[in-house]
Parts: sequence; structure tokens; C-alpha cells
Amino acid sequence: MAISLLTHVVSDLCLGKPALKSLSLSSNTTIADALSAIKASEDNFISIWCCDHQNKISTTNPRKLGGDDLNYNHNYNYNVNYDYGSSCKCVGKICMVDIICFLCKEENLESPTSALLSPVSAILAHDSGFIKHVDPSTSLLEAIDLILEGAQNLVVPIQNTASSYCRRKQQKVKGPTIHNGREYCWLTQEDVIQFILSRIGLFTPIPGMSVEELGIIQTNILAVDYHAPAVSALEAISQSLVEQSSVGVVDEDGVLVGEISPFTLSSCDETVAAALMTLSSGDLMSYIDWGGPPEDIVSVMKEGLKEKKLEGLLELLGDEYSSLSLSLSSSYSSSSSSSSDDESVSSTTSSTTSSRLTRYNRSWSYSARIVRKAEAIVCHPKSSLVAVMIQAISHRVNYVWVMEDDCTLAGIVTFRDMLEVFREYLASMVEEWGA
Repeated sequence: MAISLLTHVVSDLCLGKPALKSLSLSSNTTIADALSAIKASEDNFISIWCCDHQNKISTTNPRKLGGDDLNYNHNYNYNVNYDYGSSCKCVGKICMVDIICFLCKEENLESPTSALLSPVSAILAHDSGFIKHVDPSTSLLEAIDLILEGAQNLVVPIQNTASSYCRRKQQKVKGPTIHNGREYCWLTQEDVIQFILSRIGLFTPIPGMSVEELGIIQTNILAVDYHAPAVSALEAISQSLVEQSSVGVVDEDGVLVGEISPFTLSSCDETVAAALMTLSSGDLMSYIDWGGPPEDIVSVMKEGLKEKKLEGLLELLGDEYSSLSLSLSSSYSSSSSSSSDDESVSSTTSSTTSSRLTRYNRSWSYSARIVRKAEAIVCHPKSSLVAVMIQAISHRVNYVWVMEDDCTLAGIVTFRDMLEVFREYLASMVEEWGA
């Protein structure tokens, strides 16, 4: 029965999840640091942490975090109790889309180099509700509730394992990559949907019902005309990042041509800011498509930047060792001296990041990431819920566009919509079981 899912806790979903890499929320941490860290990471996001190192070693009453004492073998031969309390907390996350949108602000267009030297707090979301710290024993139902309330990521302490012990031992030389004496991972909507999908048979008959029958097709969508200036979609792109959806690109008949997806943009680089300021929405799709932008589009962009007197953005399109790349490399090297407990990016990362920044300056997909074209993933209103779930999971997106028989856009179905269905079903099972 589906009621058996209520026995699961978030730690069950954390198995195999990698430990978070992070940057410190300090005055010395710049957007350039975040840009470099993202490019050096296998994830599209970098977590931002705020740490208070005034807490000292405690001899009595060690606090608990995530249900486990913060006691670990500091010297690997005896136990020391640390009273970390809430000294370190993940306060947000940053991805390439945040940086691209920041560069496109009017005040930053003249000198993107200077803009990228701004403190990382300048692009950190003000809504702290996007990130929630949870105990490993938090129930699956509670986790779903938090997501439905607006949490995009749930930060969970990783349970002690032999592998984490080995990592800590290795880090005696490199410096710790842990917060509050623990390593952390985070859970997303995708993780929860994958977990439910692995047990989808428990929810019969819901998985076989169509998204239309379930009433989860959202018709209030974000869309832009194919021929409209790409910059007109900037606000919609920012909103789609918050909503974890996408911006549809439609023609004059309302037919879905493609999309401008935060997922795709997160796998690009900062040069997209120049594309947004000069191209149409249709050309922007070609620009961010995998394989790199057509040379004729790059030429159009350069001419457009000159006409708009946005020569500063030309630095983003420079060949090989542009002044922007060199200045960012220098910036990262000089400002990456934060405490190693503040940042879970290892010390070896900062020594190689500057060279990776230059190498990836014109890269359109980082080798460890899944990147796809700007082609939209679509379904039909009669498509079953399980089919749509599989579509989204296989393409690593949080949504699927819904198209009518005549190819006009009917709406969109998101992971959040799906979770509401499963949450309602589980709630009804609880009531029935309790009765």
C-alpha cells in the first residue's frame, strides 16, 4: 500500500548523493568566485553558506544536528565533542542563470568585468525559503510539504559512513570540506519524484490517469514570441528559475517552437548575456543550442553590441584569453583565501579554477553535465501521469510542455503539480488508515 511510503525518511533519498560544494557568504567572496566555482563543479548550482566560527569546543552537553551527536574522531584516535550548534548554515544557491541575469542589468552592461567583482550577496535570492535545512529523520511526507510550500532544495546532513571517514582523513592535509562537523547533500523535486517513480505501483490507479483528468495542466505559462527581442524574455527567465519551469517560445499562431530553459542556460556560460542583449528569442535558442553558436550569429551579436554602444559586453565574446577571463582568473586567485571550513570547495579546486575558467570561456557544455538542445519536451493532454514523469526524469527537467493535436500550446505540467497529486493521495490514505 502507498501508506508504506510514510515510513520513509529523507535519509533514504540521500543514498549515493554527493556532498555539497560551497562558497562562503563573506565580503571577500565575489560573483567571479561563484562563476569560477560553478564552472569547476559537476553541478549546475553552487551552495552559499554563512558561518560563525565563534563557537568553541564543548566539554558537556554536545548539541545534536540531524539526530546524531556531532562527535567524530577529530584525531582519529579519540572523541572530541564540538558545540557547533547552527554555526554554519546554507543560505542560498547560485547558478549561471543568476549571473547571466545580473550581467544584463542596465547598471552592469557597461563594465561586466567590474560587475563580476561585486560581492556574491548581490545575486543571492532574498527569499530564504528556497533552502531548508532538515533532519535526516524528516519524513517523506514532511519533505513534500516543504517543497509544496516553496522550498527548492532540502539540505540534509550525510550520515557517517566509511567513505566519509576516509574523506575526512584525507582532508587533514587539504583542510576540512565540512560544515558543523558534517558533510551535507541536498534533495530536489527531481529526487523526490524519482523516489516515488521507483514505487509508482503503490499509487494505482493514479499513474495511469491522464494529466488532463488529474487537472494538473497549468495554463498560466511563461512564453515569448519567436521574433521578439530576447531581452524581453529576461524577466520571464528569472521567474522561470524561481518557479523551476521554463519560458516557451511560440510563433504567431501560438505553436510551441522551442524554449528558453534555465536548465539549458545553466549549462552555458556568461557570454549568453551578450546574446540576450542583441538577438531575437529565436536566434537565442540557436545560440544556446549544444555544439556552439553559429558564426554568423556571433557576428550579428558583435555588430549589435557596437550599435547599442555596449562595447563592455564585447569582452564576453573575446577569443581565447580575453581581458575578462584574465581579470576573473586574477580575482578568483586573490579572493579564494576564505577559511576552508567556510567553503567545501577543496583547496585543490581554487588552484585550478583560474585555468579552467579560461578553458571553459567559450564552452557550451561542461563535460560532466547532461546538456540538451533548446527543443522543448512535450506531451499530450491525454498522456498518462507516469509517462510524463518518465519524460521529465529522462531529460532532467522539472516540467513537460502540453500540446494539443494542432500543435498549439495547451500549458505545462511541473514536478510541483505532480507532487500535489501524490501528497493528496497520501493524505487520503492516512485518513483512511487512521479511521
